Amino acid sequence: MRATLLAVAAIAACSGAKPAATLQSLRPACGPTQYWSGTACTQRGDTTKLVTEAKLAVDAQDPDKATAVFAAADKIRPFDHETNVAIWELRGIVAGFMDQGTDARSAFDMLLALAPGHLISYGLKPAITEIFEAARADSRKRRPPEVDIAWPSGLTTADPIPLDVEVLSDPKQFLRRATVFVRARGDSQWRASDLELAPKPQRVVIPPVRAAKPTAVELYLRAYDERGNEVLAWSDPTRPREIPLRYDPPTKWYRSWKTYAIGGTAAALITGIIVYAVTLSPPDDASGSGVVK
Repeated sequence: MRATLLAVAAIAACSGAKPAATLQSLRPACGPTQYWSGTACTQRGDTTKLVTEAKLAVDAQDPDKATAVFAAADKIRPFDHETNVAIWELRGIVAGFMDQGTDARSAFDMLLALAPGHLISYGLKPAITEIFEAARADSRKRRPPEVDIAWPSGLTTADPIPLDVEVLSDPKQFLRRATVFVRARGDSQWRASDLELAPKPQRVVIPPVRAAKPTAVELYLRAYDERGNEVLAWSDPTRPREIPLRYDPPTKWYRSWKTYAIGGTAAALITGIIVYAVTLSPPDDASGSGVVK
């Protein structure tokens, strides 16, 4: 029996599974005109109308109107990344029109942190383009904000997917939290996982896809400042990154080495019992001779 227990223990030790990772709870992604409040998807203000009004004020060179639009903008935050970029560009242009060079430079500096390759129209007042070019030259001297996502290779459709989210650079110190958006290739619905950003990599573990053929997980990320404005875009829902997943068919029970190992152990145990019974049991009858005096 002791031999049997040791054999079973050895089988269990050899077949021990890796410790289960803590899977991240995924929520449905919010719609394009919504943002995540921390508890629910919430409708954004009319940012398209806001940007249009600000552009009209700039075209009309009406700084008072533009200033009023910016004040209204502060009340309907947070902005998506595209709106955030547009508002900071317009802020810089309006400040330039008002000969507020320091404010214009600061606005353009933020604009280039949000969108390092961004350009403005060169049909504007020359002083404005000069301020922008100076801010652009300075921005080239520093590393732009950058977030990276890493994952192991060789994943299968049965594996949880660990994603390590790391802040590589944050010159403006505005990367506070992020949302990773994921879906299996071919799905229409994105799902989201929220996390706080920190100097050290933060791990998000996505549940297995459970597909019956090779597939991939698509993903992209948005990072936010302390007010919830989108300040960094990593990949895009129209061109997401992909994690390839291999499909390994399940092993048939009768081909499993565990089946043979356990079966062999059972056979050995039965054989041992039989040998014990044959060698130690008393005979059915007694024979011999004796002398009676």
